[in-house]
Amino acid sequence: MKWAKPRVYTSITLIVIVLLLIGSGLPPAAASSSSFTPTRGRDYYEARGDIVWEVPMTEKLIALTFDDGPDPEETPLILDLLSQYQAKATFFVLGKKVEQYPELAAREVLEGHEIANHTYTHRYFNRPITREVLNSEITRTDEAILRATGQKPVLFRPPGGYYGQAVVDGAKQAGYKTVLWSWHQDTEDWNRPGTEKIIRKVLTNARNGDIILFHDHVEGKSQTAAALQKILPELSNRGYRFVTVSELMRHKESKPAGN
Repeated sequence: MKWAKPRVYTSITLIVIVLLLIGSGLPPAAASSSSFTPTRGRDYYEARGDIVWEVPMTEKLIALTFDDGPDPEETPLILDLLSQYQAKATFFVLGKKVEQYPELAAREVLEGHEIANHTYTHRYFNRPITREVLNSEITRTDEAILRATGQKPVLFRPPGGYYGQAVVDGAKQAGYKTVLWSWHQDTEDWNRPGTEKIIRKVLTNARNGDIILFHDHVEGKSQTAAALQKILPELSNRGYRFVTVSELMRHKESKPAGN
């Protein structure tokens, strides 16, 4: 009986360790580095500058972002609309799509837009992953973008917005800043909620420094380009200028809100 208590304590300790490792986003065998720690909230990452959701400022600047492309039908339509309104945007592309349509990735860059990393296969990081998988998703996309455009991107967006310390650290080690989107500007256009609903979401909630989430590839008939036909002129009439995420962040650094 003298050994019963030590065995109980050991079991409890092991359970706690396993739970902590699961929370890190990695299986126990892969979580040997102290950088892979349990997920913390937005306040923690935002204060450290590790993740950007939006860039509050006094200037009337907004960043339009498009995920999951390039798409041979939707991306050209969106690029044409952006050109019509002298709008610049950030395209968070999939590596496998860039390999399929390198000319569209090249066009995005040639027309002054920013191209960014959205993983190779659109893998969600809400389940345990290894460093090798994370690195592969980032670096394969990095290489595809470099081949298509001659540029190395600097921004990374994890699919679905799933993040944790492992994801943040992996992106940082690859030379990326992790960027999500303004919570009040998730258009959910991927779900095709209706063109008018997308329009209302953006126009009702528009604020200086917003990062708006769109998609230039969806399953089924996209409503995004149709919504942009009303969103772009209306926000332009309100005095907003459309810039890339990187430019939005540069303006924040030079002219903080309230100054």
